[in-house]
Amino acid sequence: MQLRIGSVVPKNSLYHQKLLEIGEAWRGAQGAAARFAVFTDGSQGGEAEIVRRMRIGQLQGGLMSVVGLRDIEPTIAALQNLPLLFRSWEEVDHVREKMRPSIEKRVLERGFVIIGWGDAGWVRFFSKEPAVRPDDYKGMKFFAWGSEPEQQAIMKSLGYTPVPLETTDILPAMQTGMINVVPSTPYFALATQVFGTASHMLEINWAPIVGALALTRRAWDTMSPAAQQALRTSGESASIAMRAQARKEVDEAVEAMKKRGLVVNRPNAEQMREWDQLAERLYPRIRGTMVPSETFDEVFAHLKAFRATRGR
Repeated sequence: MQLRIGSVVPKNSLYHQKLLEIGEAWRGAQGAAARFAVFTDGSQGGEAEIVRRMRIGQLQGGLMSVVGLRDIEPTIAALQNLPLLFRSWEEVDHVREKMRPSIEKRVLERGFVIIGWGDAGWVRFFSKEPAVRPDDYKGMKFFAWGSEPEQQAIMKSLGYTPVPLETTDILPAMQTGMINVVPSTPYFALATQVFGTASHMLEINWAPIVGALALTRRAWDTMSPAAQQALRTSGESASIAMRAQARKEVDEAVEAMKKRGLVVNRPNAEQMREWDQLAERLYPRIRGTMVPSETFDEVFAHLKAFRATRGR
């Protein structure tokens, strides 16, 4: 038996290393004839393409963000596509764990198995020119996921210019001027050298990048019970490590880029109010399009209850 895992994560990154560890644990339980391979850097295509390859059996798994996972189960979008909603990782963790059983059940019904959940830091805006207010970005061209037409439509309706691309196209598109803003985590901006061209970063926690390792149920069902258990155990362990490290690397990556010329722009209180107002205008457009209405309402209810227990 073989497990071929696709991802857009950089080669030799923490995520790649953890996938290899999961693979070793699985091979040890499945048997010497079992083969495990990880394809990084988007070599199997973007996340929508990885899901397609999983469906036709070319890949048995993918480590993906919500961008790819929502092609499997739309409710997952609620964890990543609600800008400025989450104020801390504690809130992200709380909502994810509350929703996890129902999401994983729906994913299973659609023919996939979630092995573990991770995240990759907060999305910040990296641009060629300095920008601090929402209106500062209106003349700029944004990288946008090619597989998210609803997001592109919303951006256009608000006066922004999305350019749909795959992650592998970001750096050349930035260098040629096809785009001049990349919403990205600091770790990804550092690993891909995007900050070398987009040397201005807006320091707001726009949204968390949430992801998971998903396998096809077809592959899962052909494994021995021991191999399934090894995947569950190693996947959960790797997920905890990935989340802890990714959160730590947000600040480390920013510091490393600042030493190499990155300029960090921080909104003042008035400018931050403009961003909050933009988010409030976005929510009604996101509800029922990018995020199913019931799931949207569920996230807000979980957050309200959580904040009430914290006196917020």
